[in-house]
Amino acid sequence: MRVGQGWDVHRLAPGGPLRLGGVDIPFDRHLHGHSDGDVVLHALADALLGAVAAGDIGTHFPDTEERYRGIDSADLLQRVVTMLREAKCAIGNVDVTILAEQPKLAPRVSEIRARVAAILGIDVNRVAVKAKTMEGIGVIGSGEAIAALAVAAVDGG
Repeated sequence: MRVGQGWDVHRLAPGGPLRLGGVDIPFDRHLHGHSDGDVVLHALADALLGAVAAGDIGTHFPDTEERYRGIDSADLLQRVVTMLREAKCAIGNVDVTILAEQPKLAPRVSEIRARVAAILGIDVNRVAVKAKTMEGIGVIGSGEAIAALAVAAVDGG
């Protein structure tokens, strides 16, 4: 068993929807990034790549390449899953914490879990997703950004 961790943060920009964990959430802002800015899927990609010591999302999908501009992060994460499968690795489980002051994400956690499980090709019972606030502290607490932390356990490699 190998374990990796990932982290990502993006600023919020005017205009929705907000995409987290591959789910579009009605909101008046979206995450600004070279891709769609989905911090949940970016953190998961880094955690999986870290578990097999294969670099990070920026190594494999650099923001200097136009072909990744606006790309759906689910596509990037699926490419990481393919890399793991080709290396004879299997995803054991993943655990994600989303740090966001708004919108309130608790009503969407089940949907995010299901979407992440589908992207990863694993049972939803092996996907944990939690949403926390920063109690008004820092750029996340002031509503300027959203971040995600992820841990992944991988067999093989």
